[in-house]
Amino acid sequence: MAGRFLSLFKPIARILPEIKVPERKVGFNEKLFWTALVLIIYLIMTEIPLYGVTTTALGELAALRIIFASSRGSLMELGIGPIVTAGIILQLLAGSDMIDCDMSHAEDRSLFTTASKVFSIVLTGVQASAYIIGGMYGEMPGPAAIIVFLQLLAAGMIVLLMDELVQKGWGFGSGISLFIVAGVAQQIFWQCFSPGTGLFVGHLAIVLAGTESITSWIFGTGAYPSLIGFIATTVAFLVIMYVEGVRVELPLSYAGYRGFRSRYPIKLLYVSNLPVIFASALFANVYFFSQIFWSMNGQPDPGRNFWLDLLGQFVWVGETGQESLQPVGGLVYYVLSPRSFTSFMGDPLKAFIYLGILVAFCVIFSLTWLEIGGLDPSTVAKQLVGAGMQIPGYRRSGRAVESVLKRYIPAVTILGGVIVALIAGVSDFFGVFGSGMGILLSVGIIYQYYEILMRERAAEMYPAFRKIFGG
Repeated sequence: MAGRFLSLFKPIARILPEIKVPERKVGFNEKLFWTALVLIIYLIMTEIPLYGVTTTALGELAALRIIFASSRGSLMELGIGPIVTAGIILQLLAGSDMIDCDMSHAEDRSLFTTASKVFSIVLTGVQASAYIIGGMYGEMPGPAAIIVFLQLLAAGMIVLLMDELVQKGWGFGSGISLFIVAGVAQQIFWQCFSPGTGLFVGHLAIVLAGTESITSWIFGTGAYPSLIGFIATTVAFLVIMYVEGVRVELPLSYAGYRGFRSRYPIKLLYVSNLPVIFASALFANVYFFSQIFWSMNGQPDPGRNFWLDLLGQFVWVGETGQESLQPVGGLVYYVLSPRSFTSFMGDPLKAFIYLGILVAFCVIFSLTWLEIGGLDPSTVAKQLVGAGMQIPGYRRSGRAVESVLKRYIPAVTILGGVIVALIAGVSDFFGVFGSGMGILLSVGIIYQYYEILMRERAAEMYPAFRKIFGG
């Protein structure tokens, strides 16, 4: 039965737009069609500018925008940020038993999905308001602000429905994963081959024309990517693919079947890339709210309000009509990564403070998710014993298995949190294309999609396999 909190969403479930679960078997080619269609719509939305916005959107959140599939100044301004944030909030509430939710019951699953949609819509409105009130688009009259708000709200609803369409079986994987990979791939492609600023096209042409030196092409300058960034991107992909495969395998045996053995893999990235997502969401919200408070207090100059300066200090930079806000101090200044090697060398102290904050929060979020995500040694031990497994040489009891798991899981969790933070942070210092966080997420998602497509193709060609795959 649904808990009291989830029961509040029963009346809302009747009026929310919903994508129905397919009542028939959706073929491989049809799933491919719907997945491609959703991807095309997303890419089109990234190119449609918001009506009524005349100033350029802020570029300081470039790295965070990529993992939230956001495109500045377009209908995809908010990207999947509200959906991800809503999901994180509800998962934390459910995992910590603050709300009653039993995912084994269909009613609870349905109401949990409804709650996620409601939270996503609310957060879309909150973030849209934050962008407008915080001066993301400069000073806007009331009617223009309302038009921009409605555009962002409608776009958020479309993204929510597209994600639901893919997840409910009409496509492959999830819309969120699809949009993240598309955003990262698009960013990497344009940084390499853009006619205006691409490393191997626009920027190289400027260097060959003698307008800029070869040094600027190697190390980067302004909005131009660098050769160091391209090399760092390649290295980051290789390192992440290697780290994804590192694991400790504990030998297991089945109590009821003598001689039948198996292994329980404990990956180095035990909690996956979730710590990076949580940290990114936290840093983005620090930016949003510090900008709102700064605007609500009359946009004071640094040094006029101690508490405001502690949270974030901003100044307007750029030409008239093309201004953007630049963080110059406070907490918000240190939760934004240097995005190039020249920026890193220009302020190495800021870079190392940012890296320290990122590592600390990734470790904290790793340990937090270990407990509330059901990945702790005690829970895993109960699951293994309940499945009739034991570790050879140990008694078949939860405590014996738990004692062995405690040697590995906590240490691997902390080490994994540190590693994903270092990969994401250090790669950004070298101007990696698509951001370190984006590449981290993309490698894992691409691997998941590869498994999904191979499984679907095998089930399509050999229907008997569908029972094995649970389809």
